[in-house]
Amino acid sequence: MKSKKENIAEYILYLWQLEDYLRAFPEKAAESQELMDLLMMMHEEGIAEEGHLDLAKIALSEMEDLHEELLETEAPYKAAIIHIEPQLNILKSKTDCPTMSDIEACLTLLYQTMMLRLQQIEISEETNIVIHDATQLLRFLSKTYYDRNIEE
Repeated sequence: MKSKKENIAEYILYLWQLEDYLRAFPEKAAESQELMDLLMMMHEEGIAEEGHLDLAKIALSEMEDLHEELLETEAPYKAAIIHIEPQLNILKSKTDCPTMSDIEACLTLLYQTMMLRLQQIEISEETNIVIHDATQLLRFLSKTYYDRNIEE
């Protein structure tokens, strides 16, 4: 499994992908102990049909906490958020959870982009710019998270 410490954003996206995979193909869980364990967790947590594992929610919460801290201490980071925020607000307004955090919106954007690319659906240049900005933001957050947790 992807390591949360290595790249927390990729870890969350990986968990989301596994959740969708196991919902679509629950019989595939028998192929590995990792998948079997995740499917069992999904059932125990009541998210067999929709929702996210506590593992993903905790990691997202950790990213959001770091995000809030960096908004207070890193002027370039705050400027990057201010730059992307209008596009994130548009994205949020088109979801069933318009009150999601900016970090969850960035992750959702990247996850949805991955799904569109798998379906070979073209993505507009305007959207690609937002994807790039969200990726840079998550990359910075993940690197900061990694740097702070490397000693553990």
